[in-house]
Amino acid sequence: MLPKKTHNYLVEKNFFVKKRFLALYKKANAGHIGSSLSCSEILVFIFFHLMKETDEFVLSKGHAAAALYSVLTEKEIITEKAVNTFYENATYFPAHPPAGKIDKILFATGSLGHGLSIAAGLALSKKFKKSKDIIYCLTSDGELNEGSTWEAAQFITHHNLNNLLWFIDKNNLQGFGTTKKVMNPFSLADKCKAFGFEVWETEGHNFNALAESTKYHIKKPTAIICNTVKGNGWNGKANTLECHYLPFQENQFEEIMQVIEQEYKLNILL
Repeated sequence: MLPKKTHNYLVEKNFFVKKRFLALYKKANAGHIGSSLSCSEILVFIFFHLMKETDEFVLSKGHAAAALYSVLTEKEIITEKAVNTFYENATYFPAHPPAGKIDKILFATGSLGHGLSIAAGLALSKKFKKSKDIIYCLTSDGELNEGSTWEAAQFITHHNLNNLLWFIDKNNLQGFGTTKKVMNPFSLADKCKAFGFEVWETEGHNFNALAESTKYHIKKPTAIICNTVKGNGWNGKANTLECHYLPFQENQFEEIMQVIEQEYKLNILL
């Protein structure tokens, strides 16, 4: 259980992060809203609770770029003026994270399953340098269809890269349907264990649950399977394929802003 002050700090940061990226999506009239809503708490937990300044992060599920941009703005790594160019011509803040343009975004990533491989290479280089830094990687569950992910998983455990923490945003949806119908992952936990990972399953929208699942990451490579809802909080669109693609329609932005305001008030511990 997190101390009340820490818990409330994360809840507050998550509120500001969500407000910002939802406004970015509204202004740009852009989709992939559901992808950001499913992982907002995970990103906030990593950046505002786990990471130290010299650690590195790889967002493999690049569709959630707006959430990452919002987190980096909240961290004051990028400016509000800059992030407000999201989706505009010549912006450094496109739909997927770009390469070499933004501090703390080391590589361009998308939905092709390359992020874990990149993270593995970073973790191995840190091992060579005898660094105590940690590499954090967030993948979706849909991209686990890609064989490159499992090559990376085998590489990580072979080299005992216990300086890498792999978060999986398991919202059970991908671009063409449910993960079960597109390519059934069966037991994801069993699969990760078979590759040699320490595995924890947790509630991805709950900071206390995330804290409990990460406190034992010491001796071996660890995978945190985060059960989430795609489009979490978006009434009528949460857990639907539409929230992956569609921008806000009339009144939907105002409605979801009311939802996250209520969520914030309910989650703050008095």
